[in-house]
Amino acid sequence: MNSAAAIFAQPIVSPTLELGAYESLWADKGKISFKSLADLFRGDDLPSRFVSEEDARRRAVEVLEIFRQKHVSDAGFIFQGMFDYPPGLKEARYPVQMLYYRGDFNLLYLPVRVAVVGSRNPSEEGMRRARKLAKCLVEDNAVVVSGLAHGIDTAAHTAAIEAKGKTIGVIGTPISEVYPRENRELQETIAREHLLVSQVPVIRYLNQNFAVNRFFFPERNITMSALTQATVIVEAGETSGSLIQARAALQQRRKLFILDSCFGKGLKWPERFLGEGAIRVSEYEDIRKHLSDSFQN
Repeated sequence: MNSAAAIFAQPIVSPTLELGAYESLWADKGKISFKSLADLFRGDDLPSRFVSEEDARRRAVEVLEIFRQKHVSDAGFIFQGMFDYPPGLKEARYPVQMLYYRGDFNLLYLPVRVAVVGSRNPSEEGMRRARKLAKCLVEDNAVVVSGLAHGIDTAAHTAAIEAKGKTIGVIGTPISEVYPRENRELQETIAREHLLVSQVPVIRYLNQNFAVNRFFFPERNITMSALTQATVIVEAGETSGSLIQARAALQQRRKLFILDSCFGKGLKWPERFLGEGAIRVSEYEDIRKHLSDSFQN
């Protein structure tokens, strides 16, 4: 069979059907996780291979109705196998198969995307550093990426928007949910004018309590790292979720920057990651120098 004939012989893929199949896998299989799904999708398989068409259509209708009720009918979704699926996601240890989004998906293809992350309860100085860093990145036409949490994340997103730049929010809840509630307006602004992305299955999340759902947050840090060229930790304690992202960044061969102010405070993690390949920086120009190749593209 020649190449043209092979292309036309391929089955027509229905994105909505794949959405329903993916949601069905999560909703009906209690032991499903991002790891088990990554193992399941080692080849070019689509979610619909593992779920009946009837179940997939039923779940798709259910999710789209939730989107309507939550006033996020503008939500889109993209799955591995589609031509514009972000290639960087495949470099995560357990690549996500479906990504939900609202806003300008093209932001994931701009030359420089830098994650600015840190504590939910930072010092005033930490907040100032996050805002300054975001402003500098925007002035260099970089996209500021963060997790829409309290503290450093909120400071980074807000500063990027105020500086007339672009920002991406990678959330640990479904695309239809808001957390924390105080960031509802900020999240809606990002979804409407920038880009909001989530890997969290809608039905599974809504059918679980918060104690179980909190495990989605570390997973989003891993995905955030995969979607960027670098992560900058502004300020973080020994148990911060930012350290999960730090570890992922090094595993994914991304740049990991740690601000000089994180050292010398009795914390063990800065020196540990420094020994594993992180870069200690004292000012923005240090970051820019290490990302010079990306800025020149």
